[in-house]
Amino acid sequence: MAKAKTQFVCSDCGADYSKWQGQCTECKAWNTLQEFREAKGAVARQPDFNNTDTQRSGFTGSRSQLQKLSDVNLEEEIRIRTGMGEFDRVLGGGLVSGSVVLIGGHPGAGKSTLLLQTLCHLARQLSVLYVSGEESVQQIALRAKRLSLPMDDLAILAETSVESITRTAQEHRPRVLVIDSIQVMHAPDIESAPGSVSQVRESAAWLTRFAKQTGTVLVIVGHVTKDGSLAGPKVLEHMIDASVMLESSGDSRFRTLRAIKNRFGAVNELGVFAMLDVGLKEVKNPSSIFLNKSTEQSPGSIVTVVWEGTRPLLIELQALVDGANMGHPRRVAVGLDTNRLSMILAILNRHGGVFTGDQDVFLNVVGGVRVTETSADLATLLAVLSSLRDRPLPRDWVVFGELGLNGELRPVPNGQERIIEAAKHGFRKAIIPKANQPKKPIDGMAVVGATRLDEVLEALRD
Repeated sequence: MAKAKTQFVCSDCGADYSKWQGQCTECKAWNTLQEFREAKGAVARQPDFNNTDTQRSGFTGSRSQLQKLSDVNLEEEIRIRTGMGEFDRVLGGGLVSGSVVLIGGHPGAGKSTLLLQTLCHLARQLSVLYVSGEESVQQIALRAKRLSLPMDDLAILAETSVESITRTAQEHRPRVLVIDSIQVMHAPDIESAPGSVSQVRESAAWLTRFAKQTGTVLVIVGHVTKDGSLAGPKVLEHMIDASVMLESSGDSRFRTLRAIKNRFGAVNELGVFAMLDVGLKEVKNPSSIFLNKSTEQSPGSIVTVVWEGTRPLLIELQALVDGANMGHPRRVAVGLDTNRLSMILAILNRHGGVFTGDQDVFLNVVGGVRVTETSADLATLLAVLSSLRDRPLPRDWVVFGELGLNGELRPVPNGQERIIEAAKHGFRKAIIPKANQPKKPIDGMAVVGATRLDEVLEALRD
């Protein structure tokens, strides 16, 4: 009999250790290491789903043959449209046969609602299967009825055994298979409880093998940890082809779907939805919901253009600068990196002659958007300066550009597309890096190009 092997695995990030310790050195979480025992060499049985009846779209599983790179068929991959443009955008144009997509998000974000709406649409055109391990078929039917979704063609199954699921899928032969969720699934020959690291890993491997060998699109719902990252072993991230996160704030009816990993499209692509009483509705023009419709000018408020995936997005930045009462000035940024805010304040002091060391600085990105690129540097600096001087900037101005430590303005990608998007929303003046100035004038838009910070400050005085 094989000797049992004991491991200690972090429940947050999936890192494993040979002995217990208080803190996980990978994710820095405390008291998250759990003990599990696995017989040496024990692996869930992986059947061969590959046969002549289930081969589709060129997927041949274990029968793959050696090829020359030049002989590979380069025809465009046929994608399955979900019927929701924002979902297709995040996926890179739709679902790819044989791909594995992992969808994560906090409880109540709308993951099950989004997938149920998508499958009800797809069921009219092709065979799909929705497998739920957390809800009964009655609960799913009640939700579909409440959302007024067509229920005649959708096949649903309440099951947690991956062996039973794949057996049913072989008989049903769905083009799209949804598993909700991977944390409640269990694989044969694994003695640990569902949700454990070994069960999640082997269940995902079992289902992924089925998807690759049969050409089935596999969509897996995953739980998230308290800090918002996907729960489960890190190996799960390498098994899948695409990972998307459905995010929401507690006081907002809007949901953002962002691609974290995508082998078939752009990473950091953003889709925006609105949660209504009839389900999730895609927002065709996301820039409009993140902009303040008020015509009143207010200090510390400015609009910038960030690039999300393959399109520009207009967002509003708000800054509040106030005297530090406690002697230690605070630097708080919501939606922006706090370290970058501190760097911008240092640039403002050194190259702009404006001291904020005795001031509390608060910065907020309106709408709950997370800004990760550097194009918002100049807008952040001007928002802080506007609040400090108590001088509002015109509402029809848009600003973007990266700041260097020497006070220079660096160009950002897709500058002309950003200006055109701003002009569509009624903005009349843009302050940008000189290297991003368009070669041809843009109707209704006055563009001011600058190479250094002092040139921007001089333009504001004018």
